[in-house]
Amino acid sequence: MSEKKRNFLITNDDGYFSDGINALFDELSSIARVYMVAPDKEQSASSHSLTLNRPLRVHKIDRFRYITDGTPTDCVMLAIHMIFKKKRPDMIISGINHGSNMGDDVTYSGTVAAAIEGSILRIPSIAVSMANYIPGTKFDNAARFVTRFIRMYEKLKLDPATFFNINFPLNNGRPYTRYEITRLGVRQYKDIIVHKTDPRGIPYYWIGGRPKWKTTKGSDFEAIQRKVVSITPLKLNFTDFDSIPVLQKMNLKF
Repeated sequence: MSEKKRNFLITNDDGYFSDGINALFDELSSIARVYMVAPDKEQSASSHSLTLNRPLRVHKIDRFRYITDGTPTDCVMLAIHMIFKKKRPDMIISGINHGSNMGDDVTYSGTVAAAIEGSILRIPSIAVSMANYIPGTKFDNAARFVTRFIRMYEKLKLDPATFFNINFPLNNGRPYTRYEITRLGVRQYKDIIVHKTDPRGIPYYWIGGRPKWKTTKGSDFEAIQRKVVSITPLKLNFTDFDSIPVLQKMNLKF
């Protein structure tokens, strides 16, 4: 099959208007037929949520681009059943996120959740993020790296249950050439809850704070600190296999 006949699905949690997803759409269109199904507004930290308590609205922008008022996981579900139907996409790429998705924070990420949904459906999937994002950041070099990674990925013959989480250091204007295969890092939580009162005297709360990371060798955060692209292979299965024989030997009685 020629490259042009492959079908890719892209989505994100920043919204269809974001620079990251549009750079990805433009770049990947050079190697495949790209369909975009993305939220109509920001859905950051939506995690792997699926909308079940209300109907979803879908608007078609053109032949290849759709927007919906759902989450990134909704976007994948809608695309599979509404656009691809019996033909599944050859790959799902989520991003490029405006900000990092590393370590424990992948559990909150709508960007990563779309790749998780792809892995559940056994579709090769990648989540892509730009660490240390600042407004005006260019995504073209990151999008080109993703294209090169996809060409490499196809040679690996991996189980689609494995998906990839890629984080880029901030674009310095030069092509990304250095990368490392990493593991998830550990965030030291420094969250704060800001308590305020609105003009009507009603209290409200804002979750804030800045993340602090352990600099662990071989982790995604440590690679980004050294301005190296981090590529982390992930799987959804949360089972702690090491604990199973230990618990079995205990002969627990309830």
